[in-house]
Amino acid sequence: MSYPASLPQLGKGLGIFKGGRMASTPTKVLLVDDDPDAQDIMQIYLGQWGFQVRIASNGTEARDLADTYNPDIVISDVVMPELSGLELLRCLQSSDPGRPVILITGYSSVDMAVEAMKEGAQDFLTKPLDYSKLKSILEAARIDLKVRKESQELSTQLERGAGFGPLVGKSRVMKELYKLIKTVAGSEAPVIISGESGTGKELVARSLHDQSARSKEPFIAVNSAAIPQDLIESEIFGHEKGAFTGAIAEHPGCFELSNRGTLLLDEIAEMPILLQSKLLRVLEGSKIRRLGGVKEFSVDVRVIASTNQNPRHAVESGNLREDLYFRLNVFSLLVPPLREHKDDVPLLAQYFIQQFNQKHSLHVEALREGALKMLKAYSWPGNVRELKNAMERAVIMARGNWIETSHLPPYIQNPVAEDTSSFVLPLGVSAARAQKELILRTLKKAGNNKAEAARQLGLDVKTILKKLKSYGVH
Repeated sequence: MSYPASLPQLGKGLGIFKGGRMASTPTKVLLVDDDPDAQDIMQIYLGQWGFQVRIASNGTEARDLADTYNPDIVISDVVMPELSGLELLRCLQSSDPGRPVILITGYSSVDMAVEAMKEGAQDFLTKPLDYSKLKSILEAARIDLKVRKESQELSTQLERGAGFGPLVGKSRVMKELYKLIKTVAGSEAPVIISGESGTGKELVARSLHDQSARSKEPFIAVNSAAIPQDLIESEIFGHEKGAFTGAIAEHPGCFELSNRGTLLLDEIAEMPILLQSKLLRVLEGSKIRRLGGVKEFSVDVRVIASTNQNPRHAVESGNLREDLYFRLNVFSLLVPPLREHKDDVPLLAQYFIQQFNQKHSLHVEALREGALKMLKAYSWPGNVRELKNAMERAVIMARGNWIETSHLPPYIQNPVAEDTSSFVLPLGVSAARAQKELILRTLKKAGNNKAEAARQLGLDVKTILKKLKSYGVH
Protein backbone atom coordinates (compact mmCIF):
# COMPACT_ATOMS: atom_id res chain seq x y z
CA MET A 1 0.00 0.00 0.00
CA SER A 2 1.43 3.41 -0.88
CA TYR A 3 0.63 6.81 0.62
CA PRO A 4 1.75 10.37 -0.15
CA ALA A 5 5.40 11.00 0.68
CA SER A 6 4.51 14.09 2.68
CA LEU A 7 1.61 14.57 5.07
CA PRO A 8 -0.89 17.43 4.88
CA GLN A 9 -1.25 19.68 7.88
CA LEU A 10 -3.11 17.44 10.30
CA GLY A 11 -4.82 20.26 12.14
CA LYS A 12 -6.72 21.45 9.07
CA GLY A 13 -10.05 19.84 8.23
CA LEU A 14 -9.35 16.73 10.30
CA GLY A 15 -9.20 17.81 13.92
CA ILE A 16 -8.98 15.54 16.92
CA PHE A 17 -11.88 13.62 18.44
CA LYS A 18 -13.76 14.99 21.44
CA GLY A 19 -12.62 18.57 20.99
CA GLY A 20 -8.97 17.60 20.94
CA ARG A 21 -9.09 15.71 24.23
CA MET A 22 -7.83 12.18 24.41
CA ALA A 23 -10.24 9.62 25.82
CA SER A 24 -9.30 8.33 29.24
CA THR A 25 -9.00 4.83 27.71
CA PRO A 26 -7.82 5.22 24.10
CA THR A 27 -9.49 3.06 21.48
CA LYS A 28 -7.05 0.36 20.35
CA VAL A 29 -6.37 0.01 16.61
CA LEU A 30 -4.48 -2.80 14.91
CA LEU A 31 -2.95 -1.51 11.66
CA VAL A 32 -2.05 -4.24 9.16
CA ASP A 33 0.19 -3.30 6.23
CA ASP A 34 3.33 -4.71 4.64
CA ASP A 35 4.62 -1.26 3.57
CA PRO A 36 6.79 0.42 6.30
CA ASP A 37 6.22 3.91 4.86
CA ALA A 38 2.45 3.40 4.84
CA GLN A 39 2.67 2.17 8.45
CA ASP A 40 4.50 5.32 9.56
CA ILE A 41 2.11 7.74 7.82
CA MET A 42 -1.04 6.01 9.09
CA GLN A 43 0.36 5.76 12.62
CA ILE A 44 0.84 9.53 12.69
CA TYR A 45 -2.75 10.15 11.68
CA LEU A 46 -4.15 7.64 14.15
CA GLY A 47 -2.04 9.06 16.96
CA GLN A 48 -3.25 12.57 16.18
CA TRP A 49 -6.83 11.32 16.30
CA GLY A 50 -6.37 9.84 19.76
CA PHE A 51 -5.99 6.14 18.99
CA GLN A 52 -3.59 3.64 20.53
CA VAL A 53 -1.88 1.80 17.64
CA ARG A 54 -0.15 -1.56 17.18
CA ILE A 55 1.27 -2.61 13.81
CA ALA A 56 1.39 -5.96 12.03
CA SER A 57 3.30 -6.40 8.78
CA ASN A 58 1.19 -9.22 7.38
CA GLY A 59 -2.09 -11.04 7.86
CA THR A 60 -0.62 -13.98 9.78
CA GLU A 61 1.09 -11.70 12.30
CA ALA A 62 -2.14 -9.70 12.63
CA ARG A 63 -4.19 -12.83 13.31
CA ASP A 64 -1.84 -13.83 16.15
CA LEU A 65 -1.59 -10.28 17.51
CA ALA A 66 -5.37 -9.91 17.60
CA ASP A 67 -5.53 -12.59 20.29
CA THR A 68 -3.03 -10.88 22.62
CA TYR A 69 -3.60 -7.19 21.83
CA ASN A 70 -7.39 -7.53 21.48
CA PRO A 71 -7.85 -4.43 19.29
CA ASP A 72 -11.12 -2.52 19.19
CA ILE A 73 -10.74 -1.73 15.48
CA VAL A 74 -8.67 -3.31 12.69
CA ILE A 75 -7.47 -1.40 9.60
CA SER A 76 -5.96 -3.71 7.00
CA ASP A 77 -4.58 -3.63 3.50
CA VAL A 78 -6.25 -6.19 1.22
CA VAL A 79 -3.29 -7.35 -0.86
CA MET A 80 -0.62 -8.88 1.40
CA PRO A 81 1.60 -11.99 1.34
CA GLU A 82 0.70 -15.12 3.34
CA LEU A 83 -2.80 -14.04 4.42
CA SER A 84 -4.86 -11.49 2.49
CA GLY A 85 -7.00 -8.81 4.06
CA LEU A 86 -10.19 -10.70 3.14
CA GLU A 87 -8.87 -13.91 4.67
CA LEU A 88 -7.87 -12.00 7.79
CA LEU A 89 -11.36 -10.48 7.92
CA ARG A 90 -12.91 -13.96 7.92
CA CYS A 91 -10.61 -15.07 10.76
CA LEU A 92 -11.41 -11.99 12.86
CA GLN A 93 -15.16 -12.28 12.21
CA SER A 94 -15.19 -15.89 13.42
CA SER A 95 -13.64 -14.93 16.76
CA ASP A 96 -15.34 -11.52 17.30
CA PRO A 97 -18.04 -10.67 14.73
CA GLY A 98 -18.72 -7.33 16.44
CA ARG A 99 -15.20 -5.95 15.91
CA PRO A 100 -15.07 -3.24 13.18
CA VAL A 101 -12.67 -4.10 10.33
CA ILE A 102 -11.85 -1.49 7.69
CA LEU A 103 -10.23 -2.71 4.47
CA ILE A 104 -8.07 -0.53 2.20
CA THR A 105 -6.86 -1.36 -1.31
CA GLY A 106 -5.46 0.18 -4.43
CA TYR A 107 -7.00 -2.50 -6.64
CA SER A 108 -10.65 -1.88 -6.03
CA SER A 109 -13.50 -3.55 -7.83
CA VAL A 110 -17.22 -3.59 -7.15
CA ASP A 111 -17.15 -7.36 -6.66
CA MET A 112 -14.35 -7.09 -4.11
CA ALA A 113 -16.16 -4.36 -2.16
CA VAL A 114 -19.41 -6.34 -2.16
CA GLU A 115 -17.59 -9.47 -0.95
CA ALA A 116 -15.87 -7.50 1.82
CA MET A 117 -19.15 -6.03 3.07
CA LYS A 118 -20.83 -9.44 2.93
CA GLU A 119 -18.00 -10.87 5.02
CA GLY A 120 -18.68 -8.20 7.65
CA ALA A 121 -16.26 -5.35 6.88
CA GLN A 122 -17.19 -2.03 8.51
CA ASP A 123 -16.12 -0.20 5.35
CA PHE A 124 -14.02 -0.55 2.21
CA LEU A 125 -11.75 2.32 1.09
CA THR A 126 -9.59 2.81 -1.99
CA LYS A 127 -6.42 4.74 -2.59
CA PRO A 128 -5.64 7.55 -2.65
CA LEU A 129 -7.14 7.68 0.81
CA ASP A 130 -9.61 10.37 1.78
CA TYR A 131 -8.44 10.90 5.37
CA SER A 132 -11.49 12.94 6.31
CA LYS A 133 -13.66 10.00 5.28
CA LEU A 134 -11.45 7.56 7.19
CA LYS A 135 -11.69 9.76 10.28
CA SER A 136 -15.50 9.83 10.00
CA ILE A 137 -15.62 6.04 9.66
CA LEU A 138 -13.39 5.63 12.70
CA GLU A 139 -15.46 8.10 14.70
CA ALA A 140 -18.65 6.17 13.86
CA ALA A 141 -16.90 2.91 14.79
CA ARG A 142 -15.80 4.38 18.11
CA ILE A 143 -19.36 5.48 18.90
CA ASP A 144 -20.60 1.96 18.01
CA LEU A 145 -17.97 0.47 20.30
CA LYS A 146 -19.13 2.74 23.12
CA VAL A 147 -22.75 1.73 22.59
CA ARG A 148 -21.79 -1.95 22.35
CA LYS A 149 -19.83 -1.72 25.60
CA GLU A 150 -22.77 -0.04 27.33
CA SER A 151 -25.17 -2.71 26.05
CA GLN A 152 -22.80 -5.43 27.27
CA GLU A 153 -22.70 -3.77 30.69
CA LEU A 154 -26.52 -3.66 30.72
CA SER A 155 -26.64 -7.35 29.74
CA THR A 156 -24.23 -8.15 32.58
CA GLN A 157 -26.47 -6.25 35.00
CA LEU A 158 -29.47 -8.23 33.75
CA GLU A 159 -27.60 -11.51 34.22
CA ARG A 160 -26.73 -10.53 37.79
CA GLY A 161 -30.31 -9.46 38.50
CA ALA A 162 -31.07 -5.82 37.72
CA GLY A 163 -34.40 -5.67 39.45
CA PHE A 164 -36.58 -7.79 41.67
CA GLY A 165 -37.97 -11.11 40.48
CA PRO A 166 -39.73 -10.46 37.16
CA LEU A 167 -39.43 -6.68 37.61
CA VAL A 168 -36.61 -4.85 35.82
CA GLY A 169 -35.20 -1.51 36.94
CA LYS A 170 -32.56 -0.01 39.21
CA SER A 171 -33.90 3.52 39.65
CA ARG A 172 -34.57 5.00 43.07
CA VAL A 173 -38.37 4.75 42.75
CA MET A 174 -38.19 1.11 41.71
CA LYS A 175 -35.84 0.24 44.54
CA GLU A 176 -38.31 1.81 46.96
CA LEU A 177 -41.05 -0.37 45.44
CA TYR A 178 -38.88 -3.49 45.87
CA LYS A 179 -38.43 -2.70 49.57
CA LEU A 180 -42.20 -2.46 50.03
CA ILE A 181 -42.72 -5.74 48.17
CA LYS A 182 -40.24 -7.50 50.48
CA THR A 183 -42.05 -6.14 53.52
CA VAL A 184 -45.57 -6.93 52.31
CA ALA A 185 -44.73 -10.38 50.87
CA GLY A 186 -44.22 -11.89 54.32
CA SER A 187 -47.78 -11.06 55.34
CA GLU A 188 -50.97 -12.97 54.58
CA ALA A 189 -53.05 -9.77 54.44
CA PRO A 190 -54.80 -8.58 51.27
CA VAL A 191 -53.05 -6.03 49.07
CA ILE A 192 -54.32 -3.46 46.59
CA ILE A 193 -51.94 -2.42 43.82
CA SER A 194 -52.62 0.76 41.85
CA GLY A 195 -50.88 2.28 38.87
CA GLU A 196 -51.46 3.32 35.29
CA SER A 197 -52.07 0.72 32.59
CA GLY A 198 -48.88 -0.94 31.43
CA THR A 199 -46.79 -0.20 34.54
CA GLY A 200 -46.46 -3.86 35.54
CA LYS A 201 -49.02 -4.34 38.30
CA GLU A 202 -49.37 -8.05 37.56
CA LEU A 203 -45.58 -8.45 37.80
CA VAL A 204 -45.69 -6.78 41.22
CA ALA A 205 -48.40 -9.22 42.27
CA ARG A 206 -46.31 -12.10 40.94
CA SER A 207 -43.31 -10.83 42.94
CA LEU A 208 -45.42 -10.70 46.10
CA HIS A 209 -46.45 -14.31 45.51
CA ASP A 210 -42.92 -15.50 44.68
CA GLN A 211 -41.51 -13.90 47.84
CA SER A 212 -44.23 -15.33 50.09
CA ALA A 213 -44.65 -18.64 51.88
CA ARG A 214 -47.18 -19.53 49.15
CA SER A 215 -44.59 -19.39 46.35
CA LYS A 216 -44.84 -23.14 45.65
CA GLU A 217 -48.62 -22.95 45.29
CA PRO A 218 -50.72 -21.62 42.36
CA PHE A 219 -50.76 -17.99 41.26
CA ILE A 220 -53.93 -17.19 39.30
CA ALA A 221 -54.66 -13.83 37.65
CA VAL A 222 -58.09 -12.83 36.37
CA ASN A 223 -58.83 -9.56 34.58
CA SER A 224 -62.21 -8.25 35.66
CA ALA A 225 -62.39 -5.86 32.69
CA ALA A 226 -61.69 -8.54 30.08
CA ILE A 227 -64.46 -10.99 31.04
CA PRO A 228 -68.10 -10.35 30.03
CA GLN A 229 -70.24 -9.43 33.04
CA ASP A 230 -72.52 -12.43 32.57
CA LEU A 231 -69.52 -14.79 32.83
CA ILE A 232 -67.31 -13.17 35.44
CA GLU A 233 -69.10 -14.63 38.47
CA SER A 234 -68.74 -18.14 37.05
CA GLU A 235 -65.08 -17.47 36.23
CA ILE A 236 -64.23 -16.36 39.76
CA PHE A 237 -66.49 -18.58 41.88
CA GLY A 238 -67.12 -21.50 39.52
CA HIS A 239 -70.44 -23.09 38.61
CA GLU A 240 -72.29 -26.36 38.94
CA LYS A 241 -73.60 -28.40 36.02
CA GLY A 242 -76.85 -26.88 34.78
CA ALA A 243 -76.34 -23.58 36.61
CA PHE A 244 -77.14 -21.73 33.38
CA THR A 245 -77.65 -22.42 29.70
CA GLY A 246 -74.47 -23.97 28.36
CA ALA A 247 -73.18 -25.16 31.76
CA ILE A 248 -72.87 -28.77 30.66
CA ALA A 249 -70.35 -29.66 33.39
CA GLU A 250 -69.21 -28.37 36.75
CA HIS A 251 -66.47 -25.75 36.55
CA PRO A 252 -64.11 -24.78 39.40
CA GLY A 253 -63.56 -21.04 39.69
CA CYS A 254 -60.40 -19.04 40.26
CA PHE A 255 -60.75 -19.22 44.05
CA GLU A 256 -60.67 -23.01 43.96
CA LEU A 257 -57.86 -23.09 41.40
CA SER A 258 -55.72 -20.79 43.53
CA ASN A 259 -56.41 -22.59 46.83
CA ARG A 260 -53.39 -22.34 49.17
CA GLY A 261 -51.92 -19.86 46.69
CA THR A 262 -52.54 -16.32 45.49
CA LEU A 263 -55.40 -14.86 43.44
CA LEU A 264 -54.91 -11.57 41.59
CA LEU A 265 -58.14 -9.74 40.77
CA ASP A 266 -56.96 -7.32 38.10
CA GLU A 267 -58.95 -4.13 37.47
CA ILE A 268 -61.08 -4.67 40.57
CA ALA A 269 -62.97 -1.40 39.96
CA GLU A 270 -64.36 -2.90 36.73
CA MET A 271 -66.02 -5.77 38.63
CA PRO A 272 -69.84 -5.49 38.89
CA ILE A 273 -70.91 -3.99 42.22
CA LEU A 274 -73.11 -6.98 43.14
CA LEU A 275 -70.18 -9.31 42.59
CA GLN A 276 -68.00 -7.06 44.75
CA SER A 277 -70.34 -7.69 47.68
CA LYS A 278 -70.03 -11.45 47.19
CA LEU A 279 -66.24 -11.08 47.06
CA LEU A 280 -66.33 -9.17 50.34
CA ARG A 281 -68.15 -12.07 52.01
CA VAL A 282 -65.49 -14.49 50.77
CA LEU A 283 -62.70 -12.31 52.13
CA GLU A 284 -64.38 -12.19 55.53
CA GLY A 285 -65.40 -15.85 55.75
CA SER A 286 -62.91 -17.71 53.50
CA LYS A 287 -65.76 -19.71 52.00
CA ILE A 288 -67.21 -19.78 48.49
CA ARG A 289 -70.31 -21.19 46.84
CA ARG A 290 -70.33 -22.05 43.17
CA LEU A 291 -72.91 -20.47 40.91
CA GLY A 292 -75.99 -22.70 41.02
CA GLY A 293 -74.63 -24.63 43.98
CA VAL A 294 -75.66 -25.13 47.59
CA LYS A 295 -72.49 -26.47 49.19
CA GLU A 296 -69.90 -24.04 50.52
CA PHE A 297 -66.17 -24.67 50.01
CA SER A 298 -63.51 -23.48 52.41
CA VAL A 299 -60.63 -21.77 50.59
CA ASP A 300 -57.24 -20.58 51.75
CA VAL A 301 -56.31 -17.85 49.28
CA ARG A 302 -54.35 -14.65 49.55
CA VAL A 303 -56.19 -12.03 47.50
CA ILE A 304 -54.36 -9.24 45.70
CA ALA A 305 -56.39 -6.64 43.83
CA SER A 306 -55.17 -4.14 41.27
CA THR A 307 -56.61 -1.12 39.51
CA ASN A 308 -55.46 1.50 37.02
CA GLN A 309 -57.60 4.05 38.84
CA ASN A 310 -56.92 5.89 42.06
CA PRO A 311 -58.74 3.55 44.49
CA ARG A 312 -60.18 6.48 46.46
CA HIS A 313 -61.54 8.05 43.29
CA ALA A 314 -63.00 4.69 42.27
CA VAL A 315 -64.87 4.58 45.59
CA GLU A 316 -66.11 8.17 45.18
CA SER A 317 -67.32 7.48 41.64
CA GLY A 318 -69.20 4.36 42.78
CA ASN A 319 -67.05 1.90 40.84
CA LEU A 320 -65.56 0.30 43.96
CA ARG A 321 -67.45 -0.53 47.12
CA GLU A 322 -66.06 1.38 50.06
CA ASP A 323 -66.28 -1.60 52.44
CA LEU A 324 -64.45 -3.81 49.93
CA TYR A 325 -61.80 -1.13 49.50
CA PHE A 326 -61.21 -0.98 53.25
CA ARG A 327 -60.99 -4.79 53.39
CA LEU A 328 -58.45 -4.94 50.57
CA ASN A 329 -56.46 -1.90 51.59
CA VAL A 330 -54.51 -3.52 54.42
CA PHE A 331 -51.46 -2.84 52.28
CA SER A 332 -51.39 -0.58 49.23
CA LEU A 333 -48.64 -0.40 46.61
CA LEU A 334 -48.34 2.26 43.91
CA VAL A 335 -46.43 1.26 40.75
CA PRO A 336 -44.80 4.37 39.21
CA PRO A 337 -45.37 5.30 35.56
CA LEU A 338 -42.36 4.91 33.29
CA ARG A 339 -42.05 8.69 32.82
CA GLU A 340 -41.09 8.89 36.51
CA HIS A 341 -38.17 6.47 36.13
CA LYS A 342 -36.87 7.07 32.61
CA ASP A 343 -33.35 6.21 33.77
CA ASP A 344 -34.56 2.58 33.60
CA VAL A 345 -35.37 2.87 29.88
CA PRO A 346 -31.90 1.69 28.64
CA LEU A 347 -31.98 -1.35 30.94
CA LEU A 348 -35.56 -2.23 30.01
CA ALA A 349 -34.79 -1.78 26.31
CA GLN A 350 -31.81 -4.14 26.52
CA TYR A 351 -33.95 -6.64 28.43
CA PHE A 352 -36.55 -6.58 25.65
CA ILE A 353 -33.86 -6.87 22.95
CA GLN A 354 -32.67 -10.10 24.59
CA GLN A 355 -36.23 -11.35 24.99
CA PHE A 356 -37.22 -10.72 21.38
CA ASN A 357 -33.92 -11.96 19.97
CA GLN A 358 -34.76 -15.29 21.55
CA LYS A 359 -38.40 -15.20 20.48
CA HIS A 360 -37.66 -14.34 16.83
CA SER A 361 -34.24 -16.05 16.50
CA LEU A 362 -32.46 -12.75 15.79
CA HIS A 363 -29.13 -11.27 16.88
CA VAL A 364 -29.71 -7.57 17.49
CA GLU A 365 -27.01 -6.15 19.76
CA ALA A 366 -28.19 -2.74 20.88
CA LEU A 367 -29.83 0.58 20.10
CA ARG A 368 -27.84 3.19 18.25
CA GLU A 369 -27.16 6.30 20.32
CA GLY A 370 -29.79 8.34 18.43
CA ALA A 371 -32.47 5.68 18.88
CA LEU A 372 -31.78 5.46 22.61
CA LYS A 373 -32.05 9.25 22.91
CA MET A 374 -35.48 9.09 21.26
CA LEU A 375 -36.64 6.45 23.75
CA LYS A 376 -35.42 8.57 26.65
CA ALA A 377 -37.16 11.67 25.32
CA TYR A 378 -40.54 10.00 24.73
CA SER A 379 -43.27 10.41 27.37
CA TRP A 380 -44.48 6.74 27.39
CA PRO A 381 -48.20 7.17 28.08
CA GLY A 382 -48.56 3.40 27.75
CA ASN A 383 -45.66 2.81 30.15
CA VAL A 384 -43.52 -0.36 30.11
CA ARG A 385 -46.04 -2.27 28.00
CA GLU A 386 -45.74 0.39 25.29
CA LEU A 387 -41.93 0.22 25.47
CA LYS A 388 -42.10 -3.57 25.16
CA ASN A 389 -44.26 -3.34 22.04
CA ALA A 390 -41.99 -0.67 20.52
CA MET A 391 -38.90 -2.80 21.14
CA GLU A 392 -40.43 -5.92 19.57
CA ARG A 393 -41.18 -3.91 16.44
CA ALA A 394 -37.67 -2.42 16.43
CA VAL A 395 -35.94 -5.79 16.85
CA ILE A 396 -37.93 -7.30 13.97
CA MET A 397 -37.34 -4.25 11.76
CA ALA A 398 -33.60 -4.10 12.52
CA ARG A 399 -32.68 -7.65 11.51
CA GLY A 400 -28.99 -6.70 11.70
CA ASN A 401 -26.87 -5.76 14.73
CA TRP A 402 -28.24 -2.30 15.42
CA ILE A 403 -31.58 -0.64 16.05
CA GLU A 404 -31.63 2.68 14.18
CA THR A 405 -34.03 5.57 14.75
CA SER A 406 -35.87 4.48 11.58
CA HIS A 407 -36.73 1.15 13.22
CA LEU A 408 -38.70 2.82 16.01
CA PRO A 409 -42.47 3.39 15.65
CA PRO A 410 -43.31 6.62 13.78
CA TYR A 411 -45.05 8.15 16.81
CA ILE A 412 -41.77 7.89 18.75
CA GLN A 413 -39.70 9.27 15.88
CA ASN A 414 -42.03 12.25 15.51
CA PRO A 415 -44.04 12.69 18.71
CA VAL A 416 -46.87 15.18 18.30
CA ALA A 417 -47.93 17.01 21.44
CA GLU A 418 -51.67 17.05 20.92
CA ASP A 419 -53.67 18.80 23.60
CA THR A 420 -56.99 16.97 23.88
CA SER A 421 -58.22 19.37 26.56
CA SER A 422 -58.66 22.09 23.92
CA PHE A 423 -59.59 21.59 20.30
CA VAL A 424 -61.72 23.53 17.84
CA LEU A 425 -64.95 22.20 16.35
CA PRO A 426 -67.31 24.00 13.94
CA LEU A 427 -70.12 26.08 15.42
CA GLY A 428 -73.33 24.23 16.09
CA VAL A 429 -71.70 20.87 16.86
CA SER A 430 -73.62 18.91 19.48
CA ALA A 431 -72.23 17.93 22.87
CA ALA A 432 -72.43 14.27 21.84
CA ARG A 433 -70.33 14.95 18.72
CA ALA A 434 -67.80 16.90 20.78
CA GLN A 435 -67.58 14.05 23.29
CA LYS A 436 -67.05 11.52 20.51
CA GLU A 437 -64.28 13.61 18.97
CA LEU A 438 -62.54 14.01 22.33
CA ILE A 439 -62.69 10.28 23.10
CA LEU A 440 -61.41 9.26 19.66
CA ARG A 441 -58.56 11.81 19.74
CA THR A 442 -57.52 10.73 23.21
CA LEU A 443 -57.67 7.06 22.19
CA LYS A 444 -55.42 7.79 19.20
CA LYS A 445 -52.97 9.72 21.41
CA ALA A 446 -52.88 6.78 23.84
CA GLY A 447 -51.92 4.37 21.06
CA ASN A 448 -55.39 2.73 21.09
CA ASN A 449 -54.85 1.82 24.75
CA LYS A 450 -58.40 2.06 26.07
CA ALA A 451 -57.41 1.92 29.73
CA GLU A 452 -54.90 4.74 29.25
CA ALA A 453 -57.44 6.82 27.31
CA ALA A 454 -59.93 6.31 30.15
CA ARG A 455 -57.31 7.46 32.67
CA GLN A 456 -56.51 10.61 30.68
CA LEU A 457 -60.21 11.46 30.36
CA GLY A 458 -61.04 10.66 33.98
CA LEU A 459 -63.54 7.97 32.94
CA ASP A 460 -63.77 4.29 33.77
CA VAL A 461 -62.95 1.69 31.13
CA LYS A 462 -66.53 0.41 30.98
CA THR A 463 -67.76 3.84 29.91
CA ILE A 464 -65.08 4.07 27.20
CA LEU A 465 -65.93 0.59 25.89
CA LYS A 466 -69.67 1.39 25.76
CA LYS A 467 -69.02 4.66 23.95
CA LEU A 468 -66.71 3.03 21.42
CA LYS A 469 -69.26 0.29 20.79
CA SER A 470 -71.89 2.93 20.09
CA TYR A 471 -69.48 4.61 17.65
CA GLY A 472 -68.87 1.30 15.88
CA VAL A 473 -65.21 1.28 16.99
CA HIS A 474 -63.75 -1.98 18.28
